[in-house]
Amino acid sequence: MAQDVSIRTASSRSRYAEITQEVVGIPLSYPRWRNWWICFGIALALLLLFFVSAGVLFWNGVGVWGNNIPVNWGIAISNYVWWLGIGHAGTLISAMLLLLNQPWRNALNRFAEAMTLFAVTCAGLYPILHLGRPWRFYWMAPYPNTMNIWPQFRSPLTWDFFAVLTYLTVSILFWYIGTAPDLAASRDRARARFWQVFYGILALGWRGSAIHWARWRQAYRLTAAIAVPLVVSVHSEISLLFAAGPIPGWNSTVFPPYFVLGAAFSGFAVVSMIAIVLRRAFYLQNLVTTRHLDLLGKLLLATGLMTAYGYIIEIYAAYYGGERYEMETLWDRFTGVYAFSYWGAIACNFVPLQLLWLRGARTSPFLLFVISLSVAVGMWFERYMLLVTGLYKDYLPSSWGLYDVSIWEWTLYAGMMGVFFVPFLLLIRFLPMISAFEVKETLYEGKVQHSPSVERTGAERISGHA
Repeated sequence: MAQDVSIRTASSRSRYAEITQEVVGIPLSYPRWRNWWICFGIALALLLLFFVSAGVLFWNGVGVWGNNIPVNWGIAISNYVWWLGIGHAGTLISAMLLLLNQPWRNALNRFAEAMTLFAVTCAGLYPILHLGRPWRFYWMAPYPNTMNIWPQFRSPLTWDFFAVLTYLTVSILFWYIGTAPDLAASRDRARARFWQVFYGILALGWRGSAIHWARWRQAYRLTAAIAVPLVVSVHSEISLLFAAGPIPGWNSTVFPPYFVLGAAFSGFAVVSMIAIVLRRAFYLQNLVTTRHLDLLGKLLLATGLMTAYGYIIEIYAAYYGGERYEMETLWDRFTGVYAFSYWGAIACNFVPLQLLWLRGARTSPFLLFVISLSVAVGMWFERYMLLVTGLYKDYLPSSWGLYDVSIWEWTLYAGMMGVFFVPFLLLIRFLPMISAFEVKETLYEGKVQHSPSVERTGAERISGHA
């Protein structure tokens, strides 16, 4: 009996070491150089496009965009809401599932958190670019000054400033705290002196002692507990900027939950796409398994159905209220100039989503990727539809006006993809993209649960990572 336990323990330790080597070995001896350089080159070209578009904007002002009266919020704001929504799924997967003790998150949380960081950064740039005088953005912060100039706290821009900055700060802290043990593992396995110093500085002297683990666990869970309410509060705040206005189509109490669920919906779609691509590119099928794809598919289906409920309630509330302008806006969404965005959202968000009722579709990487891509596009249509159809027809026919997206708005949107992908590609190149120590912890917990004869010791839990 003792010999069996010894064999199982040795086998487990071997498997733990393999997981660490598999995850940490990617940045230390990167396996797909050519493909990475091709992707990085495209991302750099998009980033250059962003700087050119932003330069034209700064030189000429927001007049280069298609904004006008009455559509003074264009795709800059719809993109802002779209990017911020994408970021929320990373926090939900990493923080909320951590607090709920869902170990399957451990294979997904690292790159999902990274996705949150870069998506929120993209979102945060839009209000600054939309200011007209972006170099004055710090005026929205209540910094000490001798002129007694303080932020206008009734302004939506001030709300955006605090909401996005708080969310980004907490997300960075959460991601960095969670990465520390794997940075130490990279430091211990690096052979070149430069990388030993690089990872050593980032690891902040982590040695894996019991006190380090105890403090780490406290900090990690505390930051997660702060991050989860931010997901709800940030997107609820954004939706209130719409709902509090007297614009037909916006003035609805369903907006806060509708926006939060829509954000999770689009975010889970992007997480699924990233997971499928990384899984295929780095042969991570034994870490990101078909069970993970199945669960992501279920989350996508659940949040999609909740978002569909929001669509139905919107229609019901307009008809039940019977208010003339609400009815006209609703009908205009069905048949008006911008009906393509409404029906595009329906077609992309909910038609292919029905395949996810089938397990075969949820576990098929190709089908799940196509459905997720469709959802990401559909949610962009939805944000565009909500914004433009609410503004281009006001109460008075004299103030009606169409909105056309200018070429510089499109180039800025394309360039923002570079802002997202350049740091993301750098991250998967130089840092562990999967949480190795948490995957090992899940493996160990599973063995203990299914093999009561294996004694659980703290020393063994720690031994695999470093």
